[in-house]
Amino acid sequence: MESSSLLTRRLLAPNPGPMSLDGTNSYLIAAPGAASVVVVDPGPLDDLHLQKLAAAGPVELVLITHQHPDHTAASVTFAQLTGASVRAFDRAFCVNGEPLRDGELIQAAGTRIRVVATPGHTADSVCFLLPDDGPHGSVLTGDTVLGRGTTIIGHPDGTLAEYLTSLETLRALGPATVLPAHGPTLPDLSAICDAYLAHRRERLDQVRHALAELGPDATVEQVTDVVYIDTDASVRFAAEASVRTQLAYLRGS
Repeated sequence: MESSSLLTRRLLAPNPGPMSLDGTNSYLIAAPGAASVVVVDPGPLDDLHLQKLAAAGPVELVLITHQHPDHTAASVTFAQLTGASVRAFDRAFCVNGEPLRDGELIQAAGTRIRVVATPGHTADSVCFLLPDDGPHGSVLTGDTVLGRGTTIIGHPDGTLAEYLTSLETLRALGPATVLPAHGPTLPDLSAICDAYLAHRRERLDQVRHALAELGPDATVEQVTDVVYIDTDASVRFAAEASVRTQLAYLRGS
């Protein structure tokens, strides 16, 4: 377990892969000297990982960034292990706790945690702003902003229009430290959001050009062959998911 910022520590789950990068980052939030901790994304169902999280101190609350199993599979087991309630934006992923609300201020483990709804990657994606975590604060971004590479929009559950709006919302938070669910800590949220927005605009232009070449009714597979020509076969499905989302955005569907 390593310190990620003044108010957080990070424990990497043992689930590396093409989509999870090095694995899922579970975070512990607590002010110095606090008697309890808040855990964000307990992660996959791995006994040793959960035991390490539970041993970090009495767990006051568990928060979930979004529904995907590499973040939530352990929620019920971890709630039973610690006695803590689990809160997520989607009630289906709560355990003995109420759904999170956009803009809600949570005070726990000696800290202030602001809930920021950021749909796009999934409809239920949220980020957690820690305004007191260093000179510019920090934001636990889940899969909305990654420490390396870019995220997938899970259309139709998430949409590109929502995701672009969420990036604008995060950019407005300023140069906060980025604490992603996958990959390393990054220093400047606003700069990362600028880069993400530029990347999305570039990809949309590439898809537009592909449609001009292939015709307006081109399939996802055909557009992927043009836009993601160098994509490794192991992540071809992710490229197709991205194209599907971009086509839906451009076609207004």
